[in-house]
Amino acid sequence: MEFLCYHRDRPNSLALRHELLQEHWSYMDRYAQEMIARGPTFSDDDVLTGSVHILDLPSPAAARVFAFDEPNYQAGVYRDVLLRRWRNALGRTMWDFPGGRTGGDRYLVIGLGTGPAADLAVPPARDELIAYGPLLSDDGTRWLGTAALLRAVDAKAARAVLTEDRYADIEVHNWQFGGRPS
Repeated sequence: MEFLCYHRDRPNSLALRHELLQEHWSYMDRYAQEMIARGPTFSDDDVLTGSVHILDLPSPAAARVFAFDEPNYQAGVYRDVLLRRWRNALGRTMWDFPGGRTGGDRYLVIGLGTGPAADLAVPPARDELIAYGPLLSDDGTRWLGTAALLRAVDAKAARAVLTEDRYADIEVHNWQFGGRPS
């Protein structure tokens, strides 16, 4: 089962986040084999705003353990957590993205669904998609939205990956490839 976990930073928590960096890396190292994608999100002025992780885990309970045992969460760095079942429509990890780790602007796009399922098919601009798939209920039966990581010329183009009128809200966040620095 695949899950998307988006921890959103609490305002003014950057110093605490930096203080816990090694604990965060050690915790994430325990999940290295399960990672599909990961990385921080930023405001338009390059301030850290959150951290997204997409993982393949055995159950919703295991996903909750991942999300809520994370050292930054435990210490109060994050103000909230979006944790949803997700389906990997591309069938690959971010490390398989043909565009590589750098070059171009990268975004996290989250559409919170309303009504019948939308955007289940992979969009035509597949070569710009790093990760893409529907957000689902814990049992995988109900569509709750869609989430994507992608390379785009700007936030407006990133947002256009989703069908605007099929969502209650669409969030677009600056994002970069994550992982322990080499």
